[in-house]
Amino acid sequence: MEGIADMGGTEGWGPVHPPQGGEPVFEEPWQGRAFALTLLSIRVSGQNVDAFRHAQERLDPAAYLDDGYFGRWLNAAELMLTDSAILAPSAIDARARNLHGDHVEEPPIPEPAKPDYAPTAEGSLRAVDVPPAFAVGERVRAKNTSPPGHTRLPGYVRGHTGIVELIQPSALLPDTNAHFLGENPQHVYSVRFDSRQLWGTGAEPFAVTVELFESYLETTS
Repeated sequence: MEGIADMGGTEGWGPVHPPQGGEPVFEEPWQGRAFALTLLSIRVSGQNVDAFRHAQERLDPAAYLDDGYFGRWLNAAELMLTDSAILAPSAIDARARNLHGDHVEEPPIPEPAKPDYAPTAEGSLRAVDVPPAFAVGERVRAKNTSPPGHTRLPGYVRGHTGIVELIQPSALLPDTNAHFLGENPQHVYSVRFDSRQLWGTGAEPFAVTVELFESYLETTS
């Protein structure tokens, strides 16, 4: 999905500051509550982590950028709850107005519409019966596709060639799992790309390693 969340490799966002030792996990108390509310929302809405990531992708750009990291977690949690009809679309606004001392009639609670989904096991790792299609050291190309829904194929590697460095444990495919279309487990590969191929010969030379599902890759001619 082409959305605001696929920001990797784009310019104009300022420097990246790595975390410093001793920094608190949550800078403010509300961030810890947002984290807990998001985990609870995933559970009560009957959704999963991939659906949560897709909810973030579907946020309005302003809601994604202006409200900060944990703000977008809250926005995505609200979207999951309304998607599953745990909350009426206007319920959050009504409750926010109540916090300011206004008496506001809340909308009626809708009939829940949770997805018909049950994972086959805990976590995301799954066994795959077929051998890997690609070998360590093999040159592969990331497919130049633009999926309409959720995907973990970054836009900046699409159509580019890299080398398989490692075969990771197989895992369920986010592209289908986010939409409750099946777990579709696949082999996962660590693929190394040259920064100059991704961003041109003027880029600072360094290696970029990306974890990619098997269906994201194709052989090079």
